[in-house]
Amino acid sequence: MRLALPALAAPLLLAACATSRFAGYGTPTTLTCVPYARAVSGIELTGDAWRWWDEADGLYPRAHHPVPGAVLVFRRHGAMTAGHVAVVTQVLGPREILVTQANWLPGRLQRATPVLDVSPANDWTSVRVWYAPDHEPGRTIYPTDGFILPARPRLATVPATR
Repeated sequence: MRLALPALAAPLLLAACATSRFAGYGTPTTLTCVPYARAVSGIELTGDAWRWWDEADGLYPRAHHPVPGAVLVFRRHGAMTAGHVAVVTQVLGPREILVTQANWLPGRLQRATPVLDVSPANDWTSVRVWYAPDHEPGRTIYPTDGFILPARPRLATVPATR
């Protein structure tokens, strides 16, 4: 009987570590998308994510094509009442990018998340975002405003080789 208690206790302790149904997908964080995108991109905007597009007018260049360091602005949609922002880390092709983002999956920081342009005009106004738990792009099509470009584009840090 004495040996059975540790055998039962270990799985219970491990279960307590998985505080979210998304544990194992990305890094735990308390940040939301806005402060994270601001810190990563250097774009100094505040307020709900969906407001960034209008707030950037006259302060930062805006575009309908991705570049590394740009912030993709998601409009409010369904349960996403505050919108969302994600930072482009790599352009893979004319209709696919990788982003880094916080809180797409609640309480998680995700890097290298694929985002697909599914807009009819290929202008990035409708996207699908990779959903890690299903290992495929999500089914939902999200409306976006476009990309806010940093005043001075930041390049991805590449380790020096010798």
